[in-house]
Amino acid sequence: MQRIGVFICHCGTNIAATVDVKAVAEALSHEPGVVFSTDYQYMCSESGQTLMREAIREHKLTGVVVCSCSPRMHEATFRKAAEKEGLNPYMVEIANIREQVSWIHKDMKEATEKAVILGRAAIAKVHLNKPLKAGESPVTKRALVIGGGIAGIQTALDIAEAGFEVDIVEKEPTIGGKMAQIDKTFPTLDCAAYILTPKMVDVAQNEKIKIFSYSEVEAVKGFVGNFKVSIRKKARYVIEDKCTGCGLCTEKCPQKKVPNPFNMNLDTRRAIYIPFAQAVPKVAAIDADYCTMLKTGKCGVCSKICAAGAIDYQQKDEIVEREYGAIVAATGFNPLKPDKYNEYGYSTCPDVVTSLELERLMNAAGPTAGTLLRPSDKTHPHTLVFVQCVGSRCDAENEKGKPYCSKICCMYTAKHAMLIREKYPDTEVYVFYIDVRTPGKNFDEFYRRAVEQYGVHYIKGQVGKVVEENGKLKVQASDLLSGEQLHIDADMVVLATAVEPDKSARGIATMLTASMDTNDFFTEAHAKLRPVESPTAGIFLSGVCQGPKDIPETVSQASAAAAKVIGLLAKDKLTCNPCVANSDEMLCNGCSSCEKVCPYGAITYSDKEFRGPNRTTLIRRVASVNEAVCQGCGACTVACPSGAMDLKGFSNRQIMAEVDAICKM
Repeated sequence: MQRIGVFICHCGTNIAATVDVKAVAEALSHEPGVVFSTDYQYMCSESGQTLMREAIREHKLTGVVVCSCSPRMHEATFRKAAEKEGLNPYMVEIANIREQVSWIHKDMKEATEKAVILGRAAIAKVHLNKPLKAGESPVTKRALVIGGGIAGIQTALDIAEAGFEVDIVEKEPTIGGKMAQIDKTFPTLDCAAYILTPKMVDVAQNEKIKIFSYSEVEAVKGFVGNFKVSIRKKARYVIEDKCTGCGLCTEKCPQKKVPNPFNMNLDTRRAIYIPFAQAVPKVAAIDADYCTMLKTGKCGVCSKICAAGAIDYQQKDEIVEREYGAIVAATGFNPLKPDKYNEYGYSTCPDVVTSLELERLMNAAGPTAGTLLRPSDKTHPHTLVFVQCVGSRCDAENEKGKPYCSKICCMYTAKHAMLIREKYPDTEVYVFYIDVRTPGKNFDEFYRRAVEQYGVHYIKGQVGKVVEENGKLKVQASDLLSGEQLHIDADMVVLATAVEPDKSARGIATMLTASMDTNDFFTEAHAKLRPVESPTAGIFLSGVCQGPKDIPETVSQASAAAAKVIGLLAKDKLTCNPCVANSDEMLCNGCSSCEKVCPYGAITYSDKEFRGPNRTTLIRRVASVNEAVCQGCGACTVACPSGAMDLKGFSNRQIMAEVDAICKM
């Protein structure tokens, strides 16, 4: 018979304001096997843990139930306290009466009754709990960073600085990400390339870092400390080790009319190309969709003029298998395409551009060599209208946009307005906004400079329609402060479009078994206490993949993710979860259902001998579980049709005992 102690936490007023904790302690004291029941203000505090340890010692407790907050918060805390008194830590159960009771109920009587029910369910489970012993698994001393933008670069550099190997997988031919396309950064207006390029060079020269450019993650298996990853290196049709990056092939290629995505398709490039001058690695790549040689077998100019002999038209995609102890998602973002916003004329008017397109038009390495020209006729614009929150902060009924604030738009619009006014004083700049948000350091001062020093016209209101007429963009808008309808003849209209996660993010999250929110941003393990960790152990988050943020915030999070990875890789062994699957060979029918659903490859089948009737020998195919690989997800227990698969610590008997305890109410 178990000797169970019950401890009810007030959690200040988080629980006690809605739940009568003393009544819960009294009700649970009468449950079978309960020999001690009490309440305390803060069970997670040092004094609360001391209270638990003293009770275990004095009452010779064999099991503990703590009615408190989510086990994700303090289960480890209470288990360690129990372990110090010699009680197996897996004889401790948590009943969540904060998130599942007090935070969602207003009526104290109703909440108290529910808290008692959850406490009884936990007690019923403890009666069937058995001591478990955690095993150990080795840690592969290498990290994988998925994404080579500034977030991935900073994460990789910090991990390498600590002495660990790290691989960067970048789907583009070069690292650098969106920051490589930016001209100036706010609020200091320093050159983005001046900041980014040295870091790109550091990555290339660091012996601890390996760059898999023009590559994608194909598959991920394993678990924290022991991930096995398949990386697809896409065919460049250029041998990386031989290419010197001289660029002669990119000058001589006869196919000139290839859209240039680096310049937002505002100009063209050749079929063989180096994305930009500071590319890392500085290796050419052939666009198979436009290369005449690859499509028809006729041309070969680049091969003929390449003195290094780096061109290989027969090159195929290559799959590389690598092992890692930790993985960092740094998949970045893309600006929302405003094609659906017909009222702004983006699809029909060439002089309506997005902010990133304007960024390339103002960049010295861009399609106009840094001179601001209208895309339609290459003339200098004299009136520009900026439209804020295009696709951001949309209500639930607006399926075209996003419900969240994209965070960086207010600041980069102020930056663009200031740069235009500074370089072209004859230009009038209007900014239509819903709200101006400047939460960062020196951000508000930066915005005020745009208004007070540079004379940018900020108008609180929305643009209703943009129509092209006689070479002008007719902008119809409202001024909400004055209540007037405005009509502005503009030369260019710039749309500050929403930031959205990269399209590859969801597929990668699926491979990593990482959580995502409804907007396809990666979800952190805890918004306040574990902001750079995924709920999946060994998976960390860096940069805009987790939510909109500017460059300083991205770099900060990248270093934070790196610190978590370093802490993991510094360990030689990790304690395994003992709550693993277990196969009853007498019930197993060898159907392979469990093997097919296991995401970790922990289940295998083998033929075993069994004694049949009249001492005959029977050979049956049965499942066995590799406990070092199993992560206790429970998928196999659900899939098993014969009930042979069970989960230690969460067996079918234990779960049904909890259900029975709840139903008895």
